[in-house]
Amino acid sequence: MSGTPLADQNLAELSNWLVYSAIAVYLLAFVAACAEWAFGGGIKTVRVAAGSPAAGRTPVALVRDRVRSVAVGGATGSGTEVLEPPAATFPEDPKAAAGDGPGAAGDSPKADMVGRIAVSLTVLALLLHFGSVLARGLAVSRPPWGNMYEFSTAFALMASAAYVGLLAARKPVRWLGVPVLFSVLLTLGLAVSVLYVDSAQLVPALHSYWLWIHVSAAIISGGVFHTAAVVSILYLFRDRWEHMVTAGRDGGRAAGLWRRLPSARTLDKLAYRLTGLVFPLWTFAVIAGAVWAEAAWGRYWGWDPKETWAFITWVAYAAYLHARATAGWKGRRAAVLGLVAFATFVFNYYGVNIFITGLHSYGGLPSK
Repeated sequence: MSGTPLADQNLAELSNWLVYSAIAVYLLAFVAACAEWAFGGGIKTVRVAAGSPAAGRTPVALVRDRVRSVAVGGATGSGTEVLEPPAATFPEDPKAAAGDGPGAAGDSPKADMVGRIAVSLTVLALLLHFGSVLARGLAVSRPPWGNMYEFSTAFALMASAAYVGLLAARKPVRWLGVPVLFSVLLTLGLAVSVLYVDSAQLVPALHSYWLWIHVSAAIISGGVFHTAAVVSILYLFRDRWEHMVTAGRDGGRAAGLWRRLPSARTLDKLAYRLTGLVFPLWTFAVIAGAVWAEAAWGRYWGWDPKETWAFITWVAYAAYLHARATAGWKGRRAAVLGLVAFATFVFNYYGVNIFITGLHSYGGLPSK
């Protein structure tokens, strides 16, 4: 194309090396995060006063009473006398009333150290990942999200950044490390093995400053929606464990994992707050896409498959927030609805780009 700068192959090659380096470090961080869960989780001895009603009770029975107490609205208001619950299951801090677990490391100093190493490796991988995306953009002098490979790497970057951002805000969310790192590795693995294309210039429809605005808003929204979806999945497991304990069962083979998570109530609130935080940005992304469509094709909306599924995603998340705000939906119904909404977002990206032909069919998939 006349007047179009060629890709800087040195920067393009640097981008490739940086993304492979980021994948390697993410993998080390994932292994360390898994090791934190494996080494952690020790339960401290329950100490009760001699002759008290709690004397001789099993830890499972005490935890069950604690869960029942929280379920009826108070840590000690259910009539069940629990003088000192297991510290590793319900720590004595302001969150104790919500039944939050102690986190991935439990009360193990060794596991806590491994968890800190996992966070450090995640930050290093995030920096390498950012360098890769930046080098890719500099290589072609444009935003580095003009095809499916570039969007995938940018999306994985925002998912990782959302997790690190929560940690930087001093939120106790290290328990998110394993699922977030797994999904980041999966996304990057698909990007470099299936979706990769060489650095190149864009099709004419994408030569617009709206590429910076519309697509970047979609990428940021997707990264936060992804984190909220991971939290909702963990909520479903934790909620099931709490119901099992309340019913008098030991919680199954994975009980040692679920008891270290925050309470179902805390996870439910976190998913809701993340979704509510980023939904206005997703709304802006949809509107910006319509404005860009008018500039590129002379109409704001044409029910192209990509436009249609972007609207479906918006409706699904709007329904989730509306149901929570007006109908009082919480818990499992809300979590399932939030996951359905995220599934529409994922289909809009992979399904529409790969399987459906439309005006937005410029994902840059490699030729077979």
